[in-house]
Amino acid sequence: MTMIKPGKQSFLVLAQDPGVTGPAGERVFATVDVPAERLALGPTGYRVKVVDFDAEAGVLYKAHAYQEDAEGRLEDIFAAKLPPPGSKLRKKAEDQLLANPAFHGQNVYALVMRTLARFEYALGRRVHWGFDGHQLHVAPHAFVDANAFYSREDRALMFGYFKADQEPVKPFVFTSLSHDIIVHETTHALLDGLRAGFMNFSGPDQAAFHEGFSDVVALLSIFSLKEIVELALAQFNDGTKRVAIKSKGKSLIHRRALTASALTDGALMGLAEEFGRALGGMRANALRRSVRMKPSRDLLDSPDFREPHTRGEILAAALMRTFLQIWLRRIEELGTFDDGYYNLVEVAAEGAKVADHLLTMSIRALDYCPPLDLEFGDYLAALLTADAEIAPDDKRYHYRNTVLEVFGSFGIEPPASRTDASGCWLGFSQHASIQYRRTNFESMLRDPEEVFRFIWENRDALGVDERSYTQVVSVRPSLRIGPEGFLLRETICEYVSRANIFGAELKVVCNVDPRPPGVNSNTALTVYGAGTLVFDQYGQLKYHIARQMNDGQWQRKRLEYLVGEPTEDPEIGSAFANLHRMRAHCASCDDTGKRQRTSSSPRAKSAQPVSRPIKGHLGGSA
Repeated sequence: MTMIKPGKQSFLVLAQDPGVTGPAGERVFATVDVPAERLALGPTGYRVKVVDFDAEAGVLYKAHAYQEDAEGRLEDIFAAKLPPPGSKLRKKAEDQLLANPAFHGQNVYALVMRTLARFEYALGRRVHWGFDGHQLHVAPHAFVDANAFYSREDRALMFGYFKADQEPVKPFVFTSLSHDIIVHETTHALLDGLRAGFMNFSGPDQAAFHEGFSDVVALLSIFSLKEIVELALAQFNDGTKRVAIKSKGKSLIHRRALTASALTDGALMGLAEEFGRALGGMRANALRRSVRMKPSRDLLDSPDFREPHTRGEILAAALMRTFLQIWLRRIEELGTFDDGYYNLVEVAAEGAKVADHLLTMSIRALDYCPPLDLEFGDYLAALLTADAEIAPDDKRYHYRNTVLEVFGSFGIEPPASRTDASGCWLGFSQHASIQYRRTNFESMLRDPEEVFRFIWENRDALGVDERSYTQVVSVRPSLRIGPEGFLLRETICEYVSRANIFGAELKVVCNVDPRPPGVNSNTALTVYGAGTLVFDQYGQLKYHIARQMNDGQWQRKRLEYLVGEPTEDPEIGSAFANLHRMRAHCASCDDTGKRQRTSSSPRAKSAQPVSRPIKGHLGGSA
């Protein structure tokens, strides 16, 4: 029986995926906490519904029913059945566990819920999905393909499985057993709920942000587990001898293994190679490139980084390099043993703390982003502002200075005209004409109508064109807790303005003159303005992070990029499916550029479909 913390339930999950193993060859598992709830079959909770139907094999797998003890706590039978590392029965138990479709269901449920809980903790409120409804459907074995994706239309996460062609035995690989992939896809679903406008066609950074941000959350989520950090440090050497040794019952690691280059080329790079062996390259290439990518201020202008998921790797690279630099700074404060050895467990714990802090910063930054047409520089300003609001004192580890410096080395700079010397958004300058007396702040905490009244009363001060159609798309009260117990109460509101015009009206409406190439006086256009309003606990406007309709420079840049693009948004599920399939295709090509073949559905003894003969595909795993 699993002991749980008040309000939480613990579940056994794979810390990474089946191909990542410990020193004795054992798979690496972890126990993660998720919000406690009564689960129906699936498992199905109030936010996540696991539906294990394989449409390709025509099989509905039998779901595990979780039992409660006398105190209402759920029993995790998978954790109870797994012997400790070093046991002779461990390998057999691992194989049985990974071949059990019910454990696949628990693995996706727990990691989706853990990711949701991390977002809600960071943002200080409940987070909605990007569709009408409360439960996200999750299909652990949706199809046979090296792919996984989020579909808004289906309200679902779809996970594929495929043959690991590069392995001698050619076992099947299940993306529903990869921590990295599950968190990546969950982040797409959460980001869609938080910033639906980021799905729209816009400049190159916005599409890349969805991929890069999802990579960042996935990678930092993994490295916030100290089991993974310890494994990454302990398993690699410096080319002469192992740098992690046992001494007096403690694991020690030499300081020569804790330089930026050693950690990049050793621990992180080695772990990336393990990902590659397990996943056939599906997600490993992104991590490998992000770790290896050398800073350059010219990357964003390079044709090699115009495609969304490769461009998003620049964002991931900047965060991973920031992670390394701050981690090294914290390691320096630890004491050493004889001849420059550090306690490996303490080094790993510092790495997990940095990853957790950066993960919280990265998520909180979403509240300080514009609702539309995001650029990496906007996200950088949001990242710095979010942390400065909750943790004003940054003198010890210099998180924000490091973020600003590292992002700058990749050519990502905060918007100069709208940020201060530290890279944070400029606070809203209170105009003498700003009106608060005609709106009720208590109502503004939750009522879009009241927020719209505030915007309309102050449209001149906010730069909102009264000829456009303006809609408040979200009102989100937040309560956040800083590192020293400091409470920050804010209300985050988004609005979007839209106007249907002809090219001849660009100068009057958008201050664009001359017209961009490809746009004539009769060209039908839809132009946008948008803004994020951040109110403090007293109802005063702190920040107005805007994309104003009459910003001619921005409107021209947007139109020039979009000329020739499709005029209607694609179906969201297909967009993510195709984007991820492209990533898998690129990662699974041989040296000649030919696509490696993926085999059809396997057959397994352990799969038990409901009301069908024994038939299935869960017999083996990488």
